[in-house]
Amino acid sequence: MSFVKGLKCRECAREYPTKLLAGCDECFGPLEVDYDYDAIRRSISRDTIESRSKSIWRYQELLPLDSKPVIGLGTGGTPLVRATRLGRVLGIDNLYLKNDSVNAPTLSFKDRVTAVAINKAIEFKLEAVGCASTGNLANSTAANAAAAGLPSFILVPENLEQAKITATSIYGARLFKVRGNYDDVNRLCTQIADRYPWGLVNVNLRPFYAEGSKTFGYEIAEQLGWRVPDAVVVPMAGGALISKIHKGFKELDRLGWLESPSNARIYGAQALGCNPIVDAVKRRTRDIRPVKPNTIAKSLAIGNPADGYFAAGIIAETGGWAEDVTDPEIVAGIRLLAETEGIFTETAGGVTVAVAKKLVEHAHIKWGDVTVLAITGNGLKTQDAVQLADAPVIEAKLAAFEAAIATRAGAVA
Repeated sequence: MSFVKGLKCRECAREYPTKLLAGCDECFGPLEVDYDYDAIRRSISRDTIESRSKSIWRYQELLPLDSKPVIGLGTGGTPLVRATRLGRVLGIDNLYLKNDSVNAPTLSFKDRVTAVAINKAIEFKLEAVGCASTGNLANSTAANAAAAGLPSFILVPENLEQAKITATSIYGARLFKVRGNYDDVNRLCTQIADRYPWGLVNVNLRPFYAEGSKTFGYEIAEQLGWRVPDAVVVPMAGGALISKIHKGFKELDRLGWLESPSNARIYGAQALGCNPIVDAVKRRTRDIRPVKPNTIAKSLAIGNPADGYFAAGIIAETGGWAEDVTDPEIVAGIRLLAETEGIFTETAGGVTVAVAKKLVEHAHIKWGDVTVLAITGNGLKTQDAVQLADAPVIEAKLAAFEAAIATRAGAVA
């Protein structure tokens, strides 16, 4: 049973029926899915949720499908990891990692959004799907399209990491490298969505696609015993993940499922080489000044973020803050997470860890705060960003091994 009432403009609140539409005809604001929360409250409970399998579909009443999903059935249910060793280094006693670097099927949080979007494309009986992407969305759209038996058309910036190109093409996607940055790619995809009867997941399917991100917030709250943390640090590209984590917390509060008020402070993280939302937050405004991306964190390299206005507003509304970090700090963040918690994250995760360090140093996050870092993608996708020393070659003799480790011990000392 669907509890969707329709679509509603986030700016002027004009209501629309459920259809393939991304923006408001009246004010051109973005649309989002609206639900009958009273009916949801009467129909299900926390006990119902907890009795279901661990995937995003345990929250199916809060997602915008009219029928049962047919792809992405194993998506979500990723671990919330207590990060004691990393917490000691950063100065946080109650630190957790929401680890979507092990999400299915393509090792990033984008699997949540494409599972919802492509199931919706199936309901709309669309001929094909596609996306504009900085990498992770390309992988996930291609994989879920293949599982659905739909053709996919994927457009990416021409300088995208080769690992992400391979991890998209392997699914049989029609992939195109576009000269320019993500914003150029996105404009082209908007034109394609106007011309062809296809579902571009982050264009004309965007209201439905974005709802998948709420499950990231639902899972955090449920895994913390139906409580929201004091602080959540989230990497920002387009800004939608922050908006939807916040919406997810508020929906659980509205349904009466939380053991404590939904008062999490939301913190945003960006690379210094692409920081339009951070810049707005630091200027104490929601107005975004587009930038030209120049960072190793390509998955966050969106210079004109579609949800930047809303992300900046939510950060301010919740009493959070935003910070940016340099490329060397990003690499240091990747290595620190790997060396302390055994989790290899991509550059976006390095941004999140490095920004969390700054937030503690600047007293935005305190020692005792229950804090969650959003780890949104797997480091196997961005190995080129981390340049490590080559391993020594030794003879197959114990003496050679002991000489080598003695040399290394001396170097470390």
